[in-house]
Amino acid sequence: MSEALDTLLAGIRACRLCEAHLPLGPHPVLRASADARLLVVGQAPGTRVHASGVPWDDASGKRLRDWLQMTPDVFYGSARIAIVPMGFCYPGKTGAGDAPPRPECRATWHPRLLPLLDKVRLTLLIGQYAQAYFLRERRRATLTATVAAYPDYLPRFFALPHPSPRNTGWFKANPWFERDAVPALRERVREALA
Repeated sequence: MSEALDTLLAGIRACRLCEAHLPLGPHPVLRASADARLLVVGQAPGTRVHASGVPWDDASGKRLRDWLQMTPDVFYGSARIAIVPMGFCYPGKTGAGDAPPRPECRATWHPRLLPLLDKVRLTLLIGQYAQAYFLRERRRATLTATVAAYPDYLPRFFALPHPSPRNTGWFKANPWFERDAVPALRERVREALA
């Protein structure tokens, strides 16, 4: 790992910027390497990930790894895969789901961290927050339309829905995603990691 990246990651892991707003306290969860070829950008850790400190260590992560056809050993053990959510700490709840990621991470850390991941060939944009940040005005009016337009963002980005069990209805209503997008995703990820 480069010295600059190593130093920055230590700073991120010690971050307390939004501590007053975090119901479980700060616990930044991310993984990054100067050798990363694939960048996985989700929303923010849930309670299980907050407790374990392992990104995507939940049912959503299992579905994501199934989409990628990756074992946990490969997903977590490869320096070629970086996992950098929009928010690094569990943001709490609102209504039936988790609150949006705290904006401090993307404002404070992303502009410094992402340029150090200069070998990334493909970025997975998982959910509306990642898509809004990276795609900006190129994002479609809805998440479904953005995900359906995934070919338009290649080769740099691949737009995905959140793999949460709460989205089961979305997957049933959009069978094209498993049929068309997931095979394309697997091919692009293989190419990026080759």
